[in-house]
Amino acid sequence: MPLSGTGNFPRVLSGSRCSKSAVVWSLVGFLLLLHLYSHVSHRSAVSGDIQLRMGRHPLVRELEQVEEENIQIPPPRGKRSPRAAKRRPKRTTTLIDEFLDENSQLRHVFFPDMKTAVDPTKDAGNDSYRYYPGRIWLDTEGNPIQAHGGGMLHDERSDTYYWYGEYKDGPTYHAHKKGAARVDIIGVGCYSSKDLWTWKNEGIVLAAEETDETHDLHKSNVLERPKVIYNGKTGKYVMWMHIDDANYTKAAVGIAISDYPTGPFDYLRSQRPHGYESRDMTIFKDDDGVAYLIYSSEDNSELHIGPLTEDYLDVKPDMRRILVGQHREAPALFKYQGTYYMITSGCTGWAPNEALAHAAESIMGPWETLGNPCIGGNKMFRLATYFAQSTFVIPMPGIPGSYIFMADRWNPADLRDSRYVWLPLIVGGPADRPLEFNFGFPLWPRVSIYWHRTWRLPLRWRVSK
Repeated sequence: MPLSGTGNFPRVLSGSRCSKSAVVWSLVGFLLLLHLYSHVSHRSAVSGDIQLRMGRHPLVRELEQVEEENIQIPPPRGKRSPRAAKRRPKRTTTLIDEFLDENSQLRHVFFPDMKTAVDPTKDAGNDSYRYYPGRIWLDTEGNPIQAHGGGMLHDERSDTYYWYGEYKDGPTYHAHKKGAARVDIIGVGCYSSKDLWTWKNEGIVLAAEETDETHDLHKSNVLERPKVIYNGKTGKYVMWMHIDDANYTKAAVGIAISDYPTGPFDYLRSQRPHGYESRDMTIFKDDDGVAYLIYSSEDNSELHIGPLTEDYLDVKPDMRRILVGQHREAPALFKYQGTYYMITSGCTGWAPNEALAHAAESIMGPWETLGNPCIGGNKMFRLATYFAQSTFVIPMPGIPGSYIFMADRWNPADLRDSRYVWLPLIVGGPADRPLEFNFGFPLWPRVSIYWHRTWRLPLRWRVSK
């Protein structure tokens, strides 16, 4: 009997190994089937959502009919500007070079003159409620809107939109030979609207400090990208902004508060959130009332994100590093069907570059990159984000999954003449890039920003307003 038992022992071990192998492969097969089912279900949900929106909102089809651009670079004529020549001294001229050259023969393409200005106070007939990306946009007093690097607040109590941004109506200069183009701080401008097209100037709601050179808001410093949210618990309107010195070495955020959306805002202080540098930034208020600060840090090599305190006047200790090593700035966040999305730009100063869309199931990450969201124009338009940089995303009233992408077309030769590029953004369709951790299947739908020389707001929404 002992010999017989010993003879059966290898067969027992072999059976055990086979059983374990079968279990492992069965588990792998189950996980793959589960993932495939999840993917198909997700894609079906996305497809159903798109079909639902397409059926109910014909405007979506209109917005997805993008326009193409065929801009020919003219032969050289005389001297190029020193800025353009320095940037590309020996290479073939590109559209970006033409964009940066204030003497370019294509200047009117990127910065149309006052003759084409959008004036909502005039009876424009069929042009009413139409956006013209890149044109001068006038307020109700007939002056160009000054709200650069801005953000939007929809005040539910008054059903009014408030557009806050950098008031740059001053001369552009360089603080020193190698310094970036700048305008002295004038303050934060505020405009109000009921329809997102006709804007009333509410004045400067946070003004520069003229005499105290030690003050954060002294005119010689930097104030950029102001964003305002309302705190329902305290009844305060809270503004966060990028505060810096002329050399961009302070790298901090500033906080101000007001009892009213139209100010005046009282400046409280500046600080480096979580002890880190902070440059381009934004704030995002979630559905549950929790607000978050998102900012470029570590020499703009990564983004940091963390929740604010309940009064929105400080950051909590919790912070996550996201998009590490990707050198992204100008974050603009929004949320759709429980998923968080973000548009960012590269880091090339005032020069335009390629936008990227990102998505996450949790706002604290991990965040994954979906690809370039731009559609239409031409290849260079898409690679340059239509010669603009992201600043905010507004839900488009009446069309679920549709938004207004707010961007700035910077004019480094004359910053006060920088323009606004507002375009339709729609969530739907497959993402550009497969995600490594997801077996190559995209988990989220595509984010698309569609190029139009002109486009309009939804008719039914306009009538209801």
